[in-house]
Amino acid sequence: MRTIAELEAIARERMEPAHYDYYAGGSGDEATLRANEEEFRRRVLVPRVLRGVGKRDLAVEIAGSPLSMPVLVCPTAFHRLAHSDGELATAQATAEAGAVFVCSMASTTAVEDVAKVADVLWFQLYVQSDREFTESVISRAENAGARALVVTADSAVRGRREREHRHAFHDLPPGLAAENMRDSTGRVRDIEMPAGLTWDDLIWLRNTTKMPVLLKGVVHPEDARRAVEAGIDGIFVSNHGGRQLDGAISSLAALPAIVSVVDGQVPLILDGGVRSGADVVKALALGADAVGVGRPVLWGLAAAGQEGVAEVLERLREETDTALGLCGARTPGELTADLVR
Repeated sequence: MRTIAELEAIARERMEPAHYDYYAGGSGDEATLRANEEEFRRRVLVPRVLRGVGKRDLAVEIAGSPLSMPVLVCPTAFHRLAHSDGELATAQATAEAGAVFVCSMASTTAVEDVAKVADVLWFQLYVQSDREFTESVISRAENAGARALVVTADSAVRGRREREHRHAFHDLPPGLAAENMRDSTGRVRDIEMPAGLTWDDLIWLRNTTKMPVLLKGVVHPEDARRAVEAGIDGIFVSNHGGRQLDGAISSLAALPAIVSVVDGQVPLILDGGVRSGADVVKALALGADAVGVGRPVLWGLAAAGQEGVAEVLERLREETDTALGLCGARTPGELTADLVR
């Protein structure tokens, strides 16, 4: 089984440079992109011994969805840039791993087709200024069988990503489109990231769907408090993988204050910088209920299609199980903050 770093090296060789940099890059000088991983390296585990960990169970439940391990596949755009099978390969491998696949609004495969091979499917949404169109997209996801809605809220202004400008990569290649943005006429709309969204829009959205709604892109504890008050069913502690505000706090550094404010009222999912099972255990010990991974899955997809995604998820499962046992825990719920320094 290859490491995630080895899969990334293969992916870089196989992908068009502009497409690799689209996935790999962050905003500005990419300080926050680096900080997401560096924060995990800065913190170390302090294992416990003689804890009777012979039988371990990684399974958790988040927002009513069962997971065989505390790892989700985060929403990432345009999987067919990485491999011709695109989101279908990713969703199939994720289903076989017993994990949640969060289908991006910017998927190059329609959510209806993804749902045919996915098991536990969530759908990621950017709220559009056209409420009627937004409702139609939500309805498509619901009718396809999505079990939760993940609303990305950290994109009021799009971060400047130097790598994309360097390659002049601003449009998909011919034959590819953001299929979930097709309207009733068949036209593919541009994805808007309206700057005028407020908490009132979130409350409107909460009343628009019966699916659990999770808010993605929270790093400030006050926003976490307001999300709970608004009836949100879960929070992604996330800085958009370092792709929005360069110089923002890393996801892991933001986690403890949000854990304190939320106090177990809703599940917390951390994404940004997770590259190993030890990283998973660090995040769980500090209060996350699960983690999300994005780029590692894309590297697996680009390197070896469905098999590569499966390889990434299996490695994370094995490493998480090992780290869990060596820290003296049998389940994710037994991890405590004193295990991390």
